[in-house]
Amino acid sequence: VQLVESGGGLVQSGGSLRLSCAASGFTFSRYDMSWYRQAPGKEREMVAVITSAGGTTTYADSMKGRFTISRDNAKNTVYLQMNSLKPEDTAVYYCNAHRPYYGLSYWGQGTQVTVSS
Repeated sequence: VQLVESGGGLVQSGGSLRLSCAASGFTFSRYDMSWYRQAPGKEREMVAVITSAGGTTTYADSMKGRFTISRDNAKNTVYLQMNSLKPEDTAVYYCNAHRPYYGLSYWGQGTQVTVSS
């Protein structure tokens, strides 16, 4: 099983980034996919979730209206479009695959996002 995040980097406040997470080694379309983030000295927090068929998305309150999660089951990839970035969005962003009721959960290695003021 592999989850490989990409697309992180340094961006100015107000800018945009698009993160990608390429999955392999499991049946991607059967898993809900999530993005989490962890800032230095803080706990990991949920950013956004998308269900296996892509029909339902959920966002943390501070990301609503700025971030959009999407997936392409044909490409085994989940995306996170981040707009209007703020310095407080600076964190390592992690991709997670989980299958409810089966107790299965996989994590990527993370990608750094740094927003300068």
